[in-house]
Amino acid sequence: MSTIIYPSPIFGPVHSRRLGISLGINLMPADGKICTFNCIYCECGLNEDHRPTLPRPTRELVAEKLEAKLQEMAAEGQLPDVLTFAGNGEPTCHPHFAEIIDDTIRLRNQYCPKAKVSVLSNATMIQHQKVHDALMQVDNNILKLDTIDPIYINKVDQPIIPYDVEKVIERLKAFQGHVIIQTMFMQGEDVDNTGESFVGPWLEAVKAIAPQQVMIYTIDRETPTQGLLKATHEQLDQIRDRVIAAGIPCSASY
Repeated sequence: MSTIIYPSPIFGPVHSRRLGISLGINLMPADGKICTFNCIYCECGLNEDHRPTLPRPTRELVAEKLEAKLQEMAAEGQLPDVLTFAGNGEPTCHPHFAEIIDDTIRLRNQYCPKAKVSVLSNATMIQHQKVHDALMQVDNNILKLDTIDPIYINKVDQPIIPYDVEKVIERLKAFQGHVIIQTMFMQGEDVDNTGESFVGPWLEAVKAIAPQQVMIYTIDRETPTQGLLKATHEQLDQIRDRVIAAGIPCSASY
């Protein structure tokens, strides 16, 4: 089984299905994965299969490497569309996440002012005020909400820290619209969040959060757990259209 462990702290640029030419910022170790979820569909594999031996990159190293890469890209005439915090785990777990966001915005403004700063997060740390405030500063605050069903969450997202989805929804509301909800829809022998019993309650939660946008997607690469299947184009289109009908912009990635 192939999995992706990203270089650290900078990787790419890569072409993102949703974001364009993306320069990745990985705040996790270069040789493994640290995440507060252990998603059975994660392209980086399961946590227990990729225990790192190296430390997380320091704030200083992230800024140094990011500036060097932006200088290189500027010299080549290929500036990124977006600077994306992603990689081998949950970026907001980094102890200096807020300060790194400050550094990144400063370097973005200096080298590629048209680029957006995006964070891909599973929303497990948004109860911390420093994390919330930092995410309020970025252009694309992309936070995961795969379902509101606790059984599905425990089976698929597999949180390794306490996770109360109702409390997470309240914290998502606290962004007052400065949030993009990202949801993975998929099917499998004993996991499937594409049916009405999942989509209906999820959509009501999305309406209550009132995000600026919703991004729905499905499996794109090999998964660590076998037997998982992509949601169909028709299923994603129907869900997308229901979100749009509720007055919220929505994109679907197949």
